Amino acid sequence: MSHHPVYLRFYAELNDFLAPERRRVDFKYRVDKHPSVKDTIEALGVPHTEVDLILVNGESVDFSYLLQADDKISVYPVFESIDITPISKVRPQPLSEIRFVLDVHLGKLANYLRMLGFDTLYRNDYDDPELAEISDREQRILLTRDIGLLKRSLVTHGYFLRETDPKQQLREVMQRFDLSQRATPFQRCVNCNGLIHLVDKADISDQVAADTLQYYDKFYRCDTCQKIYWKGSHYPKIQAFLKEVL
Repeated sequence: MSHHPVYLRFYAELNDFLAPERRRVDFKYRVDKHPSVKDTIEALGVPHTEVDLILVNGESVDFSYLLQADDKISVYPVFESIDITPISKVRPQPLSEIRFVLDVHLGKLANYLRMLGFDTLYRNDYDDPELAEISDREQRILLTRDIGLLKRSLVTHGYFLRETDPKQQLREVMQRFDLSQRATPFQRCVNCNGLIHLVDKADISDQVAADTLQYYDKFYRCDTCQKIYWKGSHYPKIQAFLKEVL
């Protein structure tokens, strides 16, 4: 076998995925023959969905670039405030709208995103191939804490959640995708992701407890699962929570 060295440096939050001794430093890495830069980056633990720019010997390259002996590789994460579209060759085509699909461990986060009006698919029985296929077919951002899932070739838009607490995960997603101005609270069903609309009180009088009908006048119904909503005693608490994250 022909092994030769290349030299890598990962920047900012991409270091989260590396072994401690490789974080925030230039390091030598031996590769066999001429692997793609994508395969090499992922072999080191970094999912391709987290990468926004790759420079090899100072030149921007795409994921298919084949490494040569002594290449110097700089790998950068998504830039939040700088538009690098003209120079990035790995950034996927931007999505026409922000929509999500979440893995099976993120049910609470799915509820929060739906509460804020974001189109969010979630089921607790999705398997990894199904999640990758949905993300690709429906052009949805895949949110997960499974690094291996983000390395699947079908996944072009995805994000690895650093936080483990659902409320902190929501704040992380809101910041990462700059969603504060896009939120439309109380437009989607937290149960099934369907849209909800105002419904005539008389139409749901046989589906709601009598004392609830007595104290509340406005009711909403999910178009898909028919779940009924109203602004009950829990509503101020929900409003306070949403104010924190928006």
